[in-house]
Amino acid sequence: MAPSMSKSILSLWAVFLLFSLQAVQAANSFAGSNLYYAAGLNADDTTTLLTGLQSAGMKVLRVWIGGQSTSQKGTDINPFNDLEPNSPCNGDTSCYDDTVLERLDDFMVAANSHGIKLLLTMHSWNALSSNDAYGKMYGKQKFYTDSDAQASFDTRLVHILNHVHKSLGKPWKELSDYIFAFEAENEAMIGNGASFVGANTAWQCDRAGTIKGQLGNSSGILVTTGGESFLSESVQSAWLSCDALDVIAIHTYGADELTTSALTPYVQQAQSAGKKLILEEWGACYFDTSNNNCPTGDALSTDTRNGNILNWAEQIDNAGLPWMYWQVLPNADPHGAWDYEVGLNDSSWSALQQAAQAAAQATAAFDFSAYLLP
Repeated sequence: MAPSMSKSILSLWAVFLLFSLQAVQAANSFAGSNLYYAAGLNADDTTTLLTGLQSAGMKVLRVWIGGQSTSQKGTDINPFNDLEPNSPCNGDTSCYDDTVLERLDDFMVAANSHGIKLLLTMHSWNALSSNDAYGKMYGKQKFYTDSDAQASFDTRLVHILNHVHKSLGKPWKELSDYIFAFEAENEAMIGNGASFVGANTAWQCDRAGTIKGQLGNSSGILVTTGGESFLSESVQSAWLSCDALDVIAIHTYGADELTTSALTPYVQQAQSAGKKLILEEWGACYFDTSNNNCPTGDALSTDTRNGNILNWAEQIDNAGLPWMYWQVLPNADPHGAWDYEVGLNDSSWSALQQAAQAAAQATAAFDFSAYLLP
């Protein structure tokens, strides 16, 4: 065989091996949703919601550990207190109200039976800014900068991670079949501005360290951020280099940011850093205002809104990002302020369902398969 022919064959073989390796490494993407008040759902609404999400192939539902006293988004709920209803508990077991954790014990078992895991948000900026136990004691800035506040909050995280499931008999930190990820807080610091977030990135990494310290490195449960206000604020370089963080979560509602060209550079940054990326919150506004500024307005036509859902979901898929919609409701959407929600019996549900099913067939830039139920 001529040397030149041998080199050509070897080159072709190398190309074949490269594409074969890429095919083996490639993983499908996935879609999910959010429902911050899931702990308050009654049994019928729980079944309705989870059956609907399953029909769309959605694999993860993000829920919050907080308190709710009234019905939300047109959903009748059973009220429940925050985990620390009066003051930071600092590890005093008699101080905690574990009702929200016990409600989620039941909910995560139901979710598992529908092929869905939970992403557990352990606190929220929304609660802090509404003067919950931490807001009253520390305020909206000192909470993130004061060492006593951080130590106090870490005891909350440890309490949640070690909550023993009332029927499974294991602490949550060992329930990888039921829990996809933990995150310390939803949209930490956002009300303090982008410069404050950038100056205090260590808060997020330190809280992730607390969580990872309880989970260990082989728990099968991910540690993620809770997102910020837009792309660049959500993906901080300090978090890309934080060992305790597995996933960086993006929250964005701007139409100009829900495009493949806008998202791809952030995907590449995460890949280079060895981190995973997920678009944890996005949605298509019901009103005819700017998508990221829609407190009220005239209703878009169903065709226009459905087109937005399908187009933006496809753009996100093409960037290789799994995504979670804000939010799917078990009831008809009452179309209140800042309306991104889609009810299971709404005219836009079929579009969102189609988009989620398409996501499950899209190629992902990150392999989450080990963390999802089949």
